[in-house]
Amino acid sequence: MHNPVHFSVRQQKISDTEFEIVFSGDIEDGWHVYSTDNKKGGPINAELTLEHQQGVKTKGALRANGNVKRVAEEMFDMEVSYMEGKATFSQRFVITEPTYEVSGYLTYGACNTNTKQCIPPADVEFAFTGNTEFSEKNYSTEHSEKTENTEKNLVPLAEQVEDTTSVPSVSSVSSVSSVPEGSLWTPVIDELQAFSSNSSSPLGGSQRGAWFLGMIFFLGFLGGLAALLTPCVWPIIPMTVSFFLKRAKGEGQRAKGVRDAMLYGLSIIVIYMALGLLVTALFGASALNAMSTNAVFNIFFFLLLLVFAASFLGGFEITLPSSWSSAVDSKATKTSGLLSIFLMAFTLVLVSFSCTGPIIGFLLVEVASQGNILGPSIGMFGFAVALALPFTLFALFPSWLKSMPKSGNWMNCIKVTLGFLELAFSLKFFSVADLAYGWHLLDREVFLCLWIVIFALLGAYLIGWIRFPHDEVDEENNYTSVTRFFMALVSFAFALYMVPGLWGAPCKAVSAFAPPMNTQNFVLGGKNYEVGGKRNESFEDYEEGMSYAKEHGKPVLLDFTGYGCVNCRKMEAAVWTHPEVQQLMDDEYVVISLWVDDKTPLPAPIEVEEGGETRRLRTVGDKWSYLQRSKFGANAQPFYVLVNADGHPLAAPYSYNEDVEAFKQFLKMGLRE
Repeated sequence: MHNPVHFSVRQQKISDTEFEIVFSGDIEDGWHVYSTDNKKGGPINAELTLEHQQGVKTKGALRANGNVKRVAEEMFDMEVSYMEGKATFSQRFVITEPTYEVSGYLTYGACNTNTKQCIPPADVEFAFTGNTEFSEKNYSTEHSEKTENTEKNLVPLAEQVEDTTSVPSVSSVSSVSSVPEGSLWTPVIDELQAFSSNSSSPLGGSQRGAWFLGMIFFLGFLGGLAALLTPCVWPIIPMTVSFFLKRAKGEGQRAKGVRDAMLYGLSIIVIYMALGLLVTALFGASALNAMSTNAVFNIFFFLLLLVFAASFLGGFEITLPSSWSSAVDSKATKTSGLLSIFLMAFTLVLVSFSCTGPIIGFLLVEVASQGNILGPSIGMFGFAVALALPFTLFALFPSWLKSMPKSGNWMNCIKVTLGFLELAFSLKFFSVADLAYGWHLLDREVFLCLWIVIFALLGAYLIGWIRFPHDEVDEENNYTSVTRFFMALVSFAFALYMVPGLWGAPCKAVSAFAPPMNTQNFVLGGKNYEVGGKRNESFEDYEEGMSYAKEHGKPVLLDFTGYGCVNCRKMEAAVWTHPEVQQLMDDEYVVISLWVDDKTPLPAPIEVEEGGETRRLRTVGDKWSYLQRSKFGANAQPFYVLVNADGHPLAAPYSYNEDVEAFKQFLKMGLRE
């Protein structure tokens, strides 16, 4: 369980008749607290609620005074405002009587865009008394020193003063209640940890982190292989390897040629790794992530990928100044040893930029948007390994050079195919800006139409129906190769797969790229296929659902979720809709969905002891959030726990992971237990 934000509260004198209450928060790196003006359906806005006020009235609304940023946040598919590092909110009051009393709480929401994790709504309580001669006094929520009036001020009163429309006030409540007692609320954190430590659990966080970095390396490696097969790189391989082998002719010199070729490949890896480290050093993970979700930068990325795509399709060549490569090449011929080999590798990097540049640019933008500080370096490492591998292999096995495919139109075919892919992925970045500004130029059906056309045209190119300016025409061998035929088959099939999406089919394979379903104007039958329907045996009340499970002898899936939880909706769309998962949840489990941001007031506030302090749970969401924290030791959503009818866990908890097979094993593990 993690608390990334720590608030303190003070009252500050403005004049003899005015003061303000100031909330100052320290925010951990990577996290941010949302401001007061985000649109409905987005993150949790900061709100001030007054429980008791006497002798004062509010002046204006709650203000965010910190360094408020406005960015297009992919997690919510809209432009949001938030503060990083420091969060400051203030509410001004006018004193209407010689003495005054005011108490209430600030509700705020915080998220980490890098990990796509949010905490449930949190409250910062305050209670102040004073008069027109008061001096400044602090009231810290982290280490509160309660005044003699604090307990009195925490009791909600019916009386309200005029002019409070800008700040909500709670209704009169004459008493408080306590959390229900019994085994259903008994903490089971140690039991969950025992399950989590089991190596057979499919959920280890460190394993997921390693898996994520492994995927980045793999994507970089694929990018390197694609660059390797382009006209800018492939013809250079035999020339370079032959140069090293010929330079090392003579008795006992072959080992030197192999060593030089290996050093050449290692130099390529060092150069591209340095590029990845440079990107991280210049921007940092959080800045790269903020840039990737900023609407202006997404338009820039969109235009950049359009330029790269046009270059790959044959519109023009993107090259670095020839003087750069000439200067480096000249320097390489005048030096010897390791420096000469390194400069030769650097020359390759410069000369091949017209083919590798668009791939590297796309890879860095995609990886950086994940917010992982190691991402750019790992991605470049994978790219460089793939690019350097053939130089070493052909030096070790020079006879392979004879069987190496000759340069030809097939390399240009790969280059054009990459151009189509860059064109398709450029729309993803334009979509972020379109959602942020509310232009509605690229709603879901428009996006799918463009992708259908792009991949249909790619299939037409591969089959030979379309040609571009730099395609070679061989009149003698005018046929489609088997490889191109199968690539065209896949492209046409993918285009057809997306067609039902125009009428509301989920098209899960493209859900990570396409705009959300709520941007689509027409859904066949009026049903949103992207969101899992209500389960046969599902509840939204913990005690009610557990009672039903006990009566029918079934295990329980506790789903801690939220209305503003984007990853919860992704899990429901990508995992819960899978037929086998649906069958297990419908037939074998009682599903209890507990919404931690449900603002429905409780019949009476509930007082709980937490962290050595007395806290008040005022809403249904507060109650379920406290249940998650106190019983299971977690406070992020989505959070899934399998328990028996007595509230004891049956497996390690499961959080956001769109691996359908892993979720199925999670459910089956609970049934076995």
